[in-house]
Amino acid sequence: MARVHKRADRPFTGRHMALVMAGFFGVVVGVNLLLANLAVATFSGKLVENSYVASQGFNRLLGAAAADKALGWHMAVGRGQPGTVRLHLNDASARPLTGAAVRGRADHPVGAKASVALTPREVAPGIYEAALPAGRWHVAIEVRASGHVWHSAGDAL
Repeated sequence: MARVHKRADRPFTGRHMALVMAGFFGVVVGVNLLLANLAVATFSGKLVENSYVASQGFNRLLGAAAADKALGWHMAVGRGQPGTVRLHLNDASARPLTGAAVRGRADHPVGAKASVALTPREVAPGIYEAALPAGRWHVAIEVRASGHVWHSAGDAL
């Protein structure tokens, strides 16, 4: 029969507990510092130039949103050919919205890239395309047709 050597048990001391606690909190503090550094490096936190001035136009924006909703128009945003954005515009009856004057702006979600002005042209009934570099964008569009003006809420792409 083989002899099994039993290792002598060492008691768990206060020194061991101090090392465990120091290791645990060292990992927590290190991860927090890393994540805080990454957050500050990738997002400035600035959304508007002056938040008070921006808040003064809020009721005007609510009125415009109600007028847009009353028209019943809707838009689907997607990618067309590489380097383009494609807009599908329909009226309240789900018919293609043709002959509209469309313009817009694409903003990078966290402001890492400069805004891009969009001047879509109609390539098929109710389908408009404009140049837009690859990446993630928030696309806001203004459509003028049939004596009405309609704004999209800013679709993500």
